[in-house]
Amino acid sequence: MNTPNYSPTVPVAFDQRVLGMRDLFSLWFSLGLGLMVLQVGALLAPGLGMSDALLAILCGTGVGVLLLGAVAVIGSDTGLASMASLKLSLGSMGATVPALLNLLQLLGWGAFEIIVMRDAASLLATRGLGEGSLWVSPTLWTLLFGVLATLLAVAGPLAFVRRILRRWGIWLLVGACLWLTWDLLRRADLSALMARAGDGSMSFALGFDIAIAMPLSWLPLIADYSRFGRRGGGVFFGSALGFFLGCLWLMGLGVAYTLAFAEGGDVNALLLALAGAGMGIPLLLILLDESEKAFADIHSAAVSSGILLPFKVEQLALVIGAICTLVALLAPLAEYQNFLLLIGSVFAPLFGVVLVDHFVLRRRRADLAPRTGLRWDTLLAWACGVTVYHLLANLWPELGATLPALVLAGGLQYLFGRFSRARGNTAASIFR
Repeated sequence: MNTPNYSPTVPVAFDQRVLGMRDLFSLWFSLGLGLMVLQVGALLAPGLGMSDALLAILCGTGVGVLLLGAVAVIGSDTGLASMASLKLSLGSMGATVPALLNLLQLLGWGAFEIIVMRDAASLLATRGLGEGSLWVSPTLWTLLFGVLATLLAVAGPLAFVRRILRRWGIWLLVGACLWLTWDLLRRADLSALMARAGDGSMSFALGFDIAIAMPLSWLPLIADYSRFGRRGGGVFFGSALGFFLGCLWLMGLGVAYTLAFAEGGDVNALLLALAGAGMGIPLLLILLDESEKAFADIHSAAVSSGILLPFKVEQLALVIGAICTLVALLAPLAEYQNFLLLIGSVFAPLFGVVLVDHFVLRRRRADLAPRTGLRWDTLLAWACGVTVYHLLANLWPELGATLPALVLAGGLQYLFGRFSRARGNTAASIFR
């Protein structure tokens, strides 16, 4: 077998597509389990209460993973990385816009992941070793986790998934989550928690938008990994089912632990509650696994940069990792609800356009798409979707914004695409 091709702009050869359904399920199940996912559950808990928060998670994550799986199939259909595959729908010039936006969001996510790992590790060290220990230092943990995530990103997705995650990483993570679930069932009155209503500070529609933002945040990344997948069906079900089960489990635990043990509003309240379970061992195992999220952010940021800059992905990963680590050193872990909603406002309409273009208009055929120029139809449909998202979010937040914006953008893309074909302009490009 040839050495796998990591170039984001060149399709992966068929003999290099080695990831099966089990591999992708392991990857995305693991990506759905993590400290940041627990924190999203903690965001929903006070405003919605237990039952409404779980319903928002079920609906938002369920819809989101269907979109996630569909975008994963685009990667296996084309063999291209995420941002390179957008050239098929937006044109080469148009694809630079989402590539830059994706780079910015991944820098933010990479830094967030390092920050939350740092805070958890520092908290565990304080509980175990006391305030005076060197291992309590947030700076030390920031540097350690930044270096670890960067090295994993340089190694690439195949090495990580097949050599680390599938062999032993996923089993440690499942064990930690089972332990936390058992601890919750042992110490909390679930019937009382389910009966508790929220304080009304968050609408159900807003909770849905926050929950769906988690799978949507991975839409611009997933083809970076699914392009190594063997079959479209396995790619879809492995990715969608894995992420759905992981998110549902961990977000639900985040809601329950917050309502049962972590109320008070402190940013580390949930971490303190988790550290009290099983002498902190489950939190430690989840913490060790969290490095894969930072790995994915840094690797995909390097891939996105690769369609803009003439450097190897491995070289770009080193630079991106250093930037994420620097941001993590300087930035505190603050409320990131607005960051999640901003992701939804940009990428939900974009992939409404891309999915309609790939599956409906081109019927999964890459050879019908322009690879040069700027496609006015897709860019206009995307811009309309983003505009509608912000109008709904600001004027009628009780309606929700993510799904209406996505459906509108996809519908406009269908109309514009049919109009262009009727005029004999299959490419729909103003530059040739």
